[in-house]
Parts: sequence; C-alpha cells; structure tokens
Amino acid sequence: MILAGDVGGTKTHLALFAPGASPRHPQRERRFASHEHASLESLVRGFLAEAPGEAVARAVFGIAGVVVRNRCETTNLPWHVDGAEMSAALGGARVLLLNDLAATAHGLEVLENADLETLQAGERERGTRAVLAAGTGLGMVSVSREGDERVIQPSEGGHADFAPRTALERELAGWLAERHGRASVERVLSGRGLADLYRFLAATSRGSESPGFADAFMAADDPAALVSEAGLERSCERAELALGMFVEVYGAEAGNLALRVLPGEGLYLGGGIAPRIRTALAGRRFLEAFRDKAPMTDLMRRFPVHLILDSRAALWGAAHLALGAGARV
Repeated sequence: MILAGDVGGTKTHLALFAPGASPRHPQRERRFASHEHASLESLVRGFLAEAPGEAVARAVFGIAGVVVRNRCETTNLPWHVDGAEMSAALGGARVLLLNDLAATAHGLEVLENADLETLQAGERERGTRAVLAAGTGLGMVSVSREGDERVIQPSEGGHADFAPRTALERELAGWLAERHGRASVERVLSGRGLADLYRFLAATSRGSESPGFADAFMAADDPAALVSEAGLERSCERAELALGMFVEVYGAEAGNLALRVLPGEGLYLGGGIAPRIRTALAGRRFLEAFRDKAPMTDLMRRFPVHLILDSRAALWGAAHLALGAGARV
C-alpha cells in the first residue's frame, strides 16, 4: 500500500492507496486533530491499526515546517519527524518528507477546474506558479520550469516581516511587535492573526461589538472562525472590520509574492482559511490590494489568480508524488 499525509498544525489528514491508483481515490482516509497526538509516528500507527495487515511500501508526508535531510521540526506542533525513524516504524517503507506547501504545489497537477475559483483570469503564460496559503500558519512556495520539469522552491516566507501599507496597518504592526516581540506577516495572515486583528481593533476601540460577541470570542476554541463568520454575515461591525483588514493584507502579500516570482502560470491561494472566506476574497478589496503595486499595476493584472477550493490539495500532492515517484521515494 501507499501512504500519503498532509500534516498541519491543526489537523493531519492521512490516506492509503493501492499501487497504481489515482491520487484522488484513496482506499481509506481520515482526519485527526494534530494536537491530540504525541507524534506523527503514534498517529500513523493508530491509523494503520484500524485496518491490520495493510503493509506500507512507500509514504510521503507534506509537513508544515522546514524539511532538511528528510527531517522536520514542526513549526506549530511539538513534533520532531525523522524520515528514517518513520521508515523503521513502517517496517522499512521508503519515506519522503516535504514541506506542506511543496505538497500543495504537487497537488496542482491533479486539481480539476471545479476545485478552483478564478479571482483574476489574467493572461496565462508558460513559466512559474506560486502558492500562498493562510491557515494555522502562513506558507508560500514557487514552482519554476526547467524544460518540461517543474522545480519547487520551498520557503519560510510567512516568517518575513509584515509590510504595513496604511496608518492603520502601521499601528497594527506596532501593536503586534509589543505583544509578540516582532510583527511577521504570519502574525496577520493566519488563524491566530485574524483573531489578533479583532483583539487589536478592540484594544483601540474601533468598530462596535454585537451583544454577547466578546464572551463568545473568549470561549471559542477557534476565535478566528467566529470572526470570519460574523464578518461575512455582517453581524458584528468589529468582526467585519477585522475580516476586511485580513483580506486586504492577504491581497497585498499575494501581490508581493507575485512581484518576486512573476507567476505567469498563476498564483494559487491555498490553506484552510481562503475557502471559508471565498466571498470576501472575491470582492474588490483583495484584488485592489493585489494590484496596488505602482508602477507595476499593469503587470499585476496579467497574473492569473485562483482560489483552491479543495482542502485536500496537499494530500493529493503527497499522494501524486508517492504513487508516481517509483524508486525516487
């Protein structure tokens, strides 16, 4: 059997495939809450124990973190993942670890038109792709071409400095620096970032708060989801303001990535947050911030921009690599 996994700070998604199967047609799959498990090894053991006798020949895991020499210290989990140790736990299976955004980039190869929403059609040209994904953290990756081969360039760009564009965003950057010691772009573009945007607006008395929202926010397991839902429904002015700021920063950072890698084949928005706020991203504020790069405004209009609707893109990418890699994995 072939094992594929998408390992994130919030959830881990595992799937088993028969050799030669389609990456989108696993025999068995399951999602787990990552923090409920001591390690990826123990989580995988539990998954495989649900169907004894399914020996694994190859495994590929996309992991939210820096992967060096097939090892990873996860960014938002207290896990150390070692490919050699995972191989031993799987009875000698060949194991490959890669960054989760690199896995998503591989997943682009198997996505269908229905899995995407086009925010800007642009003028597609053969060349480079880029993926920007906000979820538990913020990830980004570029994919260039060398002949007919695609070369994925992982990064930890989410930990780069937040670049405020307005007086309000400069005030936010100062507030974040005081609170966290530094204002990285991930401190804004992530689940915790959206929650902090709401806290910042509350601390600076901006926007009215609907009755009972403060208590619900304090009690929520996922306050960012509460803010995004209220912002989309326009049931809380402060939540609406927070979501609007989030969308504009997302657009601006997507534009920064586009300027750096020139994604003629498209820039793709992944991660868990984008599909949940798709109506907000499809509004004018995202693209206005994306294009606001004078004197490069006309250039920005040329890049296709797509929203990935399928939350399993990284899993499909890991499976695509595992099923098609042969002796390389």
